Amino acid sequence: MTFLAGMTEMLKGLLEGIILQIISKGETYGYEITNHLKEAGFNDISEGTVYTVLLRLEKQKSVSVEKRKSDKGPMRKFYRLTNSGEQARQDFWTRWQFIMTQIQQIKGE
Repeated sequence: MTFLAGMTEMLKGLLEGIILQIISKGETYGYEITNHLKEAGFNDISEGTVYTVLLRLEKQKSVSVEKRKSDKGPMRKFYRLTNSGEQARQDFWTRWQFIMTQIQQIKGE
């Protein structure tokens, strides 16, 4: 397994929280989320993976979805955090901080 392949596997487990964080900054749609991830250096994350996570978040009621006509083509789904999505985002960062603290302690040994 290459370094990047290993990172991709790790990232899949974190992607839900990262996507919630992106959506928390304002209403957005899947292609824009994918581009945001790519601009942040996550080039191995496909649009299909992002849409799979968005569908899961929608089923969990972490995001609300509104379909609207796009200026540049077909209808788009726009995503916004719900109250439970905001709570899930906060929980993600709390868990992330706990994990990072524990890793730093182990690394410091």
